[in-house]
Amino acid sequence: MSDTAIDTVAAVAEASRDAARLPLADVIVEIAARREEFDRLSHVPRDVIAKLKRAGVYRAATPKRFGGDALAPTAFLDMIERIAVADGSAAWVASFGSANVYLAALPLATQAQIYADGPDQVFAGGLFPVQAAQPADGGWRVNGTWKFASGCKGADWLGVGIGAAGPSAGAPGKPRTAVFRPHQVEIVENWDVVGMQGTGSHDLRVTDQFVTDDWTFVRGGEPCVDEPLYRYPTIAYAAQVLAVVNLGLARAALDVANQMAGGRKTTTGAPQLADRAYYRIELAKAEAQLRSARAFFYDTTDDVWQSILAGNPVTPEQTSLLRLAATQIAREGADVVQRAYRLGGTMAIYRSHPLQRLVRDAMVVTQHAFLGEGNFDGAGAVFVGVPPIPGYL
Repeated sequence: MSDTAIDTVAAVAEASRDAARLPLADVIVEIAARREEFDRLSHVPRDVIAKLKRAGVYRAATPKRFGGDALAPTAFLDMIERIAVADGSAAWVASFGSANVYLAALPLATQAQIYADGPDQVFAGGLFPVQAAQPADGGWRVNGTWKFASGCKGADWLGVGIGAAGPSAGAPGKPRTAVFRPHQVEIVENWDVVGMQGTGSHDLRVTDQFVTDDWTFVRGGEPCVDEPLYRYPTIAYAAQVLAVVNLGLARAALDVANQMAGGRKTTTGAPQLADRAYYRIELAKAEAQLRSARAFFYDTTDDVWQSILAGNPVTPEQTSLLRLAATQIAREGADVVQRAYRLGGTMAIYRSHPLQRLVRDAMVVTQHAFLGEGNFDGAGAVFVGVPPIPGYL
């Protein structure tokens, strides 16, 4: 595609930037009303994805030159946190609105084709385990099965992790990704988990598909778009958008705890919860715990962003703090949900109680590979000036 054609695509996309916008608050109300449906279906339906598109979620990481918003990370993270208060699965799927930062590593002509129909493009993928691809004339012959493709049933584009001998395989922790249209990929519906059931994180299977080089990129590789968002650390951002879900779930859990405090008589006829000192004390501690972790997370994010806007390169120390803050809020958020659950007493053991869903969802977030305990070791290594674990930075 010529530079003139790319510019034409960009102009069309720019014209659609503000077309048919839908307030995110309205979508969140619908998500809250339909969250049991998401669990039953094991995915967020396409009509909800379409409304999230209209609310700007899936253009948040689309380059401005292609009509996107290229939002500051704090603004996008706040969007996901707000959605998570209504439903963790929907927020997790919406968080992949950030995944278009990966696509910025594709050639501009390829990106122009992706955004030819507008900036609201949903990219999902199963990158691991990385599968060996056979080099072919001008590209790769791809076969294999990949796990954890969250949001794949609502995606416009699907990526899978490939590797091969030689430098084109990418760097450790940064696999080469092949991008396909959904009709080229089989979704193996096997997502059966204790929480986040609505994310539809099924397996992907590709059978003897050819992909040209210009439809592959190294995840976290150098972007072809010169805009501030694409200088923000890609892998750290991917961890942040997942971790922030637990801030929303923790807020929802504390809201439930507050509602329980004075709105219902106890089973035994004892004083209502709001009249018990231990309940008030524990609730206050949980509130302080959540707000402290949240402040660290957003302050660190904004500091890095402001530094980027000032023209400074991102340092390893800044990237490490982003990874640390993400890991911390995943754990602190889950702990706040557990504290709320303990305060819920006997009523919280019923399957229909809202704390049941929040506990299950929150503990899934902490299990993600991007948010593992090893990140604390990585952060400590950076603090003391020794090499961190591979793939941390």
